Amino acid sequence: MKISELQERFRNGLTPSALIEEVWMKIQEWNDPALFIHLPEKEELLALAAEVEAMPLDLPLWGIPFVVKDNIDVAGWPTTAACPAYAYLPHEDAGVVKRLRAAGAIPIAKANLDQFATGLVGTRSPYGAARNAIDPEFLPGGSSSGSASAVAAGLCCFSLGTDTAGSGRVPAAFQELIGWKPTKGLLSTAGVVPACRSLDCVSVFTKTAADAARVAGVVSGFDESDPFSREVASCGKIGSSFRFGLPTGLDFSGDPDTPGLFDAAVEKMKSLGGELIEVDFTPFVETAKLLYEGPWIAERWAAVGGFVEENPGDVFPVTRKILEASKGWDAAAAFRAQYRLRELARIAEGAWEKIDVLLLPTTPRLYTVSEVLDEPYQTNATLGRYTNFMNLLDLSAVAVPAGEARNGRARWGVTLVAPAGWDEALLELAGRFTGEPLPENKSAGPVKIPVAVCGAHLEGLPLHWQLADRGASLRDRTRTAPVYRMYVIPASGKLPPRPALIRDESRTAAIDVEVWELDPAAFGDFVSQIPAPLGIGKVLLANGEEVPGFIAEPRAAAGAEEITSFGGWKAWLASR
Repeated sequence: MKISELQERFRNGLTPSALIEEVWMKIQEWNDPALFIHLPEKEELLALAAEVEAMPLDLPLWGIPFVVKDNIDVAGWPTTAACPAYAYLPHEDAGVVKRLRAAGAIPIAKANLDQFATGLVGTRSPYGAARNAIDPEFLPGGSSSGSASAVAAGLCCFSLGTDTAGSGRVPAAFQELIGWKPTKGLLSTAGVVPACRSLDCVSVFTKTAADAARVAGVVSGFDESDPFSREVASCGKIGSSFRFGLPTGLDFSGDPDTPGLFDAAVEKMKSLGGELIEVDFTPFVETAKLLYEGPWIAERWAAVGGFVEENPGDVFPVTRKILEASKGWDAAAAFRAQYRLRELARIAEGAWEKIDVLLLPTTPRLYTVSEVLDEPYQTNATLGRYTNFMNLLDLSAVAVPAGEARNGRARWGVTLVAPAGWDEALLELAGRFTGEPLPENKSAGPVKIPVAVCGAHLEGLPLHWQLADRGASLRDRTRTAPVYRMYVIPASGKLPPRPALIRDESRTAAIDVEVWELDPAAFGDFVSQIPAPLGIGKVLLANGEEVPGFIAEPRAAAGAEEITSFGGWKAWLASR
């Protein structure tokens, strides 16, 4: 299930409601009781689809189904973080979910995870272990296990996970997916149950890099409600010739297949125009140790320690042991660790003067579910060897599939790594690596949705603040095609007089408009506030382009003053 394929089906007549019927049947056929922690009734999902059918069809993710890791809030659905006693009912979507809904995407379920996002395995949940969609004998990967399995099983186009130490990359490697771990702060973590709050990232799983780029364009952006959100400028480019770093002394923990798969990945990078440059991996390894051997582990206790102390019997045994071991760090130790991190970061920065991208195994080796259940701690630590350092060093990363192992029964992957802000460049390279390059117009840059305004929202008029407060930017001052009439809706309550723009093919009048651009979340919030008889439809501009814009129901013209001859709202105001 890919976004481009569904969009083609929508153009050929498929409706979001019909798609939800298909998805529901697939979920029943897949029949994994450990996959979802919350799956709404089909009628509720059909109601969500009906809401989307009333939205503009050219929204970037119109009708696209997605799954949400159950430590990320969806309004009205319980958030458990895989701990039933911890559950609460959020009244508001998480920041990323809000952006996705505004872009037309449909949430279909909340996915299982390693409890409190503590683990890279996918087996640390009282709800059971979500099935690896390739082969259930092997780990699904964690902590975003259900999120990855849902995409790999073809039940949705993409899913949201979280990634603090590798939770958005390890499951991608084990289930043949793209796993995008964005630059820290690029995606809002408002409405996310924290693991290590200063390091947490919301991540994205897809089948292709192009789909990841499409989603990135919607979910990326500053969120003032999240104190860890920041403005991240897109930077860097990986051209037809580039330098990729290869760490010296890689350790694959005795795996029989992954060393050969990694060698093949190195050759693949060379074939794409990459020049191999060896890099000293020591500062990265030393940084990785700080995550679980330093005071950052105490952030997990800061997040849920009070709950664990009050409800020890409700916490998964392995998770409780890890969390309880995170107590006891004092302030002096925390500062010493921060000083050490800065030293290591300065050394690591030297690598980026020599290379454009770092190539790493996503995991050293593969494990079966039974191997991890027999030894839950060391196996998990091994899986994080090449993932744990990235958020401490403020890096961006994309995990990509890199071949089959265990005679075709298992999957494995590598990770492309670059400095903060290189997300778009990494996704473009990931597309080249997997043989599914990004279309030229599908970069990871933020999507902007145009909206044509013709009345009180024009710049300088009483309702323009509704655009300004949502960060709108002016794209153009222009006119409509000559097929419209304009009427006056009288002032009502706190609303000033407003125009009603009604299309009439029998007329030859063009009307002055301004075209503003908003990010998807702001667009969705803006149009949700529009009172009847006005609404958002398609406005035909003088250049032949159709954009979302203000239109009125025909009833708005009943008994109203027609002002078409003035050619625009400001001209009519001036005449008064």
